[in-house]
Amino acid sequence: MVVVLGAIMSILDVTVVNVALKHLAQDFDAPLATIQWVATGYTLALATVIPVTGWASSRFGTKRLYMISIALFVAGSALAGMAWDDKSLIAFRVLQGLGGGMIMPAGMTILTQAAGPQRVGQVMSIVGIPMLLGPILGPILGGWLVDDVSWRWIFYINVPIGAVALVMAARILKKDAPRSGERLDVLGLLFLSPGLAALIYGLATGAEKQDFSRPNVLVATVAGALLVIAFVVHALRKGNTSPLIDLRLFRRRSVAAASGTMVLFACAFFGAMLVLPLYYQSVLGKSAFASGLLLAPQGLGAMLTMPVGGKLTDRIGAGKVVLVGLAVVVAGVAGFAAQIAPDPSFWGLGAALFVMGMGMGMTMMPTMSAAMATLQHDEVPRASTGLNIIQQVAGSVGTAFIAVLLATQLKDRGLGSGGGMSEGPPPGAPKPPPEVMAAIMQKMADAFQTTYWWSLVLLAFAFLPALMLPRKKQAAASSDTTADAPPVMMH
Repeated sequence: MVVVLGAIMSILDVTVVNVALKHLAQDFDAPLATIQWVATGYTLALATVIPVTGWASSRFGTKRLYMISIALFVAGSALAGMAWDDKSLIAFRVLQGLGGGMIMPAGMTILTQAAGPQRVGQVMSIVGIPMLLGPILGPILGGWLVDDVSWRWIFYINVPIGAVALVMAARILKKDAPRSGERLDVLGLLFLSPGLAALIYGLATGAEKQDFSRPNVLVATVAGALLVIAFVVHALRKGNTSPLIDLRLFRRRSVAAASGTMVLFACAFFGAMLVLPLYYQSVLGKSAFASGLLLAPQGLGAMLTMPVGGKLTDRIGAGKVVLVGLAVVVAGVAGFAAQIAPDPSFWGLGAALFVMGMGMGMTMMPTMSAAMATLQHDEVPRASTGLNIIQQVAGSVGTAFIAVLLATQLKDRGLGSGGGMSEGPPPGAPKPPPEVMAAIMQKMADAFQTTYWWSLVLLAFAFLPALMLPRKKQAAASSDTTADAPPVMMH
């Protein structure tokens, strides 16, 4: 529960804030491009701080780091709620991101080390619930707070949750001994943190503008990719005995297979999550609040199967569970894509989303569990950090890919670049005749449908690495996997 509270705050915060961006632009009388940095600044701070989490967990102790990250996040939330202009809000969001970036990897480390290899599937499925529900509940909560309360409460709401999480963490989490001699890989940090920030900025900005040829987008993306490659070379160098992230762990079959599955699944999943609300709002004319409600069946499906998937992962092995989960996700995505139209059955779409959610509950966290279950106690912090980085980058790549693909499909159908597709006609513009509007809506629906089919293709490729995941129950104890073994045995 301590870890879930922290995860709920950090994950919900992203989608809740996205709903409020237009309101913030009006309130501060600032351009939307400037206010967009309220979201972008948080994401970049997240990407910058995640790489250092593994080292900080070992150096200061995971419990202490987790409490520091929650305290930073809560402080940033309280200050953001009191922001007096757009610049102060962006600065406080960066502070929020510095705390939020460490919450998930530190929380996963706590769970994995406490559970041991035989129960890692069950505990990982618990923290997976907010990961899947965040994109669904965020628009509902954000829409209600912005419309009926105040935009400031999208930040203030984190304060009581964070306070409870801090008290519970202090009382419940076991103390862990920090390793004072843990050396920080400064060169690796100088490569990876700015590299990830630049790469994610380039991908996010290119997707937002639907143009990756812009100089600022191109320079950021290429520079970020080169810095990440430089980090990989540095981390794998023979003389480097304490890299920021131990990439040698990814030579293990289970870790490599889980990472490959996660990359393809995250690309398709986050891309599909971008398409879903846009389809409801642009083609079907629903508000952000109504779109969030219509996405609820997906969360319900995930909540139903996630605990079952966790138990089955510990009992029969992650490989079998993930393959079934992927098959169910593919069936759900195909069912949804086949129904995309200007006037679909909401019951039919809801049923497809429910099936999709059931598959997600048996895919995402069992995949993560497959990687974590084979790790030694001291390897968990850096591996957790690495897996979180993979998920962040894969999500950014998937979102950018689907956004550009959708824009291309709209442009091919004579609907411009798609940049203003959800904004409606300009104020004062004459309303097109019904038959013209019907034709436009049909073209838009076709563009969304084609984009969704491509998302399905990307998802299907995840079966290839998933076939390499372990399909047997994790051994009860061994000198290299037991979470409770003393450090001397680990080496």
